[in-house]
Amino acid sequence: MNQKINETLGRIKSAANKYPVTILMSLTMTAAAIFLIESDYENEVQNFIALKILLVSALGISLSFGLSMLSQRINKFGFLAYLCIPFVIGFYFLLPADEDDFTVKYFFLFAPSYVLSHLLVAFVPFLKSENSETDFWEYNKKLFVNFFLTVVFTGVLCGGVELAITAVDNLFNMDFDGNIYPDTFMFFLIFGSTLIFLLFTGDGLKKLEEKSDYPNVLKFFTQFVLIPLLIIYVVILYLYSIKILINWELPRGWVSYLVLVYSMVGILALLLVHPLRGEDAKSWVRIFGKMFYYTLIPLLVLLFVAIFTRLLEYGFTEARYYVVLLALWLTLVVGYFALKKNPGIKFIPISLFVFGIFSLLMPFANAFSVAKNSQKNNLMKVLTENKLLKDGKIDFSREVKSEVVDEISDKFIFLDERGQLDYLLTLVDDIPSKTKLSGYRSWNFRNKFSNIIYEKGSEYSDYQYYTIENLKTSYETEDYDYLIPFVGESGKKFNIGGDILKIDRESNQFILTLNDKFEKDLMPEIKKFVDENSDLINDKQVDDLSVLTDLGPYQIKVLIGDISVNTDGVNEPNYRVSDFVILASKKE
Repeated sequence: MNQKINETLGRIKSAANKYPVTILMSLTMTAAAIFLIESDYENEVQNFIALKILLVSALGISLSFGLSMLSQRINKFGFLAYLCIPFVIGFYFLLPADEDDFTVKYFFLFAPSYVLSHLLVAFVPFLKSENSETDFWEYNKKLFVNFFLTVVFTGVLCGGVELAITAVDNLFNMDFDGNIYPDTFMFFLIFGSTLIFLLFTGDGLKKLEEKSDYPNVLKFFTQFVLIPLLIIYVVILYLYSIKILINWELPRGWVSYLVLVYSMVGILALLLVHPLRGEDAKSWVRIFGKMFYYTLIPLLVLLFVAIFTRLLEYGFTEARYYVVLLALWLTLVVGYFALKKNPGIKFIPISLFVFGIFSLLMPFANAFSVAKNSQKNNLMKVLTENKLLKDGKIDFSREVKSEVVDEISDKFIFLDERGQLDYLLTLVDDIPSKTKLSGYRSWNFRNKFSNIIYEKGSEYSDYQYYTIENLKTSYETEDYDYLIPFVGESGKKFNIGGDILKIDRESNQFILTLNDKFEKDLMPEIKKFVDENSDLINDKQVDDLSVLTDLGPYQIKVLIGDISVNTDGVNEPNYRVSDFVILASKKE
């Protein structure tokens, strides 16, 4: 027993010596994840910093492992892996300081970066031409198998430890903090899985390259599960292609994702069965290996038609950019394997890596620049075609179709999330400050237009939404004894002079209750105010918005920030008070 423990500890020490940066990155990521679990949600600044550390550390795990493999190849004793540290730190400072600026565009920074770091692991030790295809395949096969073994070992170990904690907690009345379970899960998910994977790696590159028998489980899976499923899948795609030819219709946009999935899984299947194309392989495996790239040619045509139909109508986004990029890469791969006499499988990850680097770093042609400029041009095209520009500004009094309003609003949001607020400010007059365009989100932006044309039966044809905003920002409080700023959920209670004031604020109700004895619903007066000021629907701003009432021995004044109203033309309008302050004093 002691020998096994010492052996395991020795292997852990060896892994730490061989991959210190990878271990460091996994520990950092684990600490950040646990901090987020334990942290108070109100500590937004610290939580966002921890989230950024978690994201860049995740990138550092795979990147440092890849550089360690390269170091072992060129006998630099892991020195290259330390280059990962300044890279990760620099990547951290590329991220915004304010969480509000951490928009969807950063997904398209991280997702390709994670993919690129894993691709680097796949090929970086084999950049020299003298490294054989057999060693390359063996290396990646073992990484693939080690990954699945890591998933199994980590799952069993984590589940066992969690169950042990539960047993101790219940049997010995330990009353553990509830966070111990997610903390334990994160520890094993990140650090535990990283360490287990490194233990499977053993002596590193040398062991990973050692020739071994093809795993029977993997052989069965690829020959009798994965490839037959792909054949069924390609038949479905071909039948769909025949259908659109018969009906002479354009393909649906999402078919492009189906073609990409088929292509990627098919390439993975071919890589998995690469050594099985010999005499011992089933005949249909060899046939599939030869025919796969030819079957992709009609599907690539379908893919390009589907994506360019969307591009011509709506322009580029980052997602469409990557669909086009993958389509071009697939075209290159098909051409390479169809035309080259002795194609090498290293071409697949290396070429995809080059395309990925292009998408992130190429000036004026990267995903972000192309998407941003395309949506700017598309926005101006929509505004010009619908004659909505007057002296370079959007004229909100012009007649405009409902679907055009939605399209303009979507493009405003898209560009705002990508830091183009200054550009958007050149198109409108009434944004009070350079802040997020919250007033231009969805319905609020829709209601800037005063002459929207709805199609009969449209879901919006009888819908109205507007907000009445209080412009008054200060009030005299000398006649009142208590000031209550409402923060929190409906039903919250406050102590005023020994009395308990309860506030229930839901849709279509605003009820004040004192000591469960006196009750006053202010919503009728709020509705009356809205009805009396219905001419303000386009302006949505008033000089004062307050309600005065008596509640038991107190005089209450409610200072309302804004009231939102929406109606579908069928049901009663829905009124909601968003933020308010209550002043209270005892009556004389």
